[in-house]
Amino acid sequence: MTEPPRVPAPVVIPRWVQLASLPVILLALWALARAAGVVLLVFIVAGVIALILNPIVTVVQRARVPRGLAVAFVYLGFFAMLAVLGYFLSGPIADQVRSFQSDVPEFVDDANASLADLQRWFDDQGVDVEIAAQGQTALETLQSDVLEGSGEIISFTGDLLRELVSVSIHLILVLILSIYMLLYGPRIGTLVRGVMPPGDGTPDDDYPTRVQRAVSGYVRGQLLFSTIMGTSAGASLWIYGRLGIFEQGDDYALAFGLFFGVMELIPFVGPVLGALPPIIVALFHDPLTAVWVGLLFLALQQLEGHVVAPQVFSYTLRINPLLVIFALLFGAEVYGLVGALIALPIAATLRETVLYLRRHLVLEPWNATRPLSLGPAEADHEEERV
Repeated sequence: MTEPPRVPAPVVIPRWVQLASLPVILLALWALARAAGVVLLVFIVAGVIALILNPIVTVVQRARVPRGLAVAFVYLGFFAMLAVLGYFLSGPIADQVRSFQSDVPEFVDDANASLADLQRWFDDQGVDVEIAAQGQTALETLQSDVLEGSGEIISFTGDLLRELVSVSIHLILVLILSIYMLLYGPRIGTLVRGVMPPGDGTPDDDYPTRVQRAVSGYVRGQLLFSTIMGTSAGASLWIYGRLGIFEQGDDYALAFGLFFGVMELIPFVGPVLGALPPIIVALFHDPLTAVWVGLLFLALQQLEGHVVAPQVFSYTLRINPLLVIFALLFGAEVYGLVGALIALPIAATLRETVLYLRRHLVLEPWNATRPLSLGPAEADHEEERV
């Protein structure tokens, strides 16, 4: 009969360490994080990517492939998968795009007619607003107004290009760092095990393995979440089209739904960007139709933020829905969109860190004869409650 693994005795932190060292360490980490700025963010993003891809690299290694080649195969396979996916989806999406292009003249005529009606209403009411200038269509008038601000557009474009160059450099650094982290993954795991209190030798009590599982749960949750929201958007637009609310809804449901699902990978701004194409198409057709489409996506975003996202990620990450919302808001506040994007895998990692330390680390009490610790059974029970 196999004996159960022996849980090592917890590491006791003396009172003098608690009093002097812990506050200093926390302040030092905070100061280091503020000083590092973007550098820290680059390393964190690279670490998250490495954790996401490491299980795949491990699977490839089981076929007696050296780790370096396994990392290369995984990255090449990832880009190849994107190419294959794009190839199979390009057919139906291209058909819908061509259909949209053929409908553009009709959309423009409808928009001109609507804007002309609006111009007449303003004239009848005595409102001095010129939407359609004499001898021009309404859209040509709007185009000329836009061209008057071309100087500002050029200035904005220059700033945008500089920002894109900076982002591209950071993306290259993230790619290189993630490759190195994958190459030295086993050594990094050994180093982390040496720093953390020892476990009982099983995968369930191995800190790097627990972190890896937590990040894998985030990936599953994100894919499930994007699939649910993309499918919901496409199905809703198809229903709108069948009901006659948005006639183009069922024609472009696949393209709009796929785009909305992909944009859901971007926190906060993604749902807005995903809703723009159908709203713009509806606006060309009829402003009232655009209002109905906008209300549809507003309802989807409310459902996403208050029901789908908290429930999906709380299930896959085993984190309370309130903590999911807090992590997203905190990440966005600290590092913007990128911070929100990596907030949940970091939250999952912190959860596993706290649970592991509570199992193997105790603080020497100030008013008792022995340390207060959570036994294995109590720790397991506490883990289920977090």
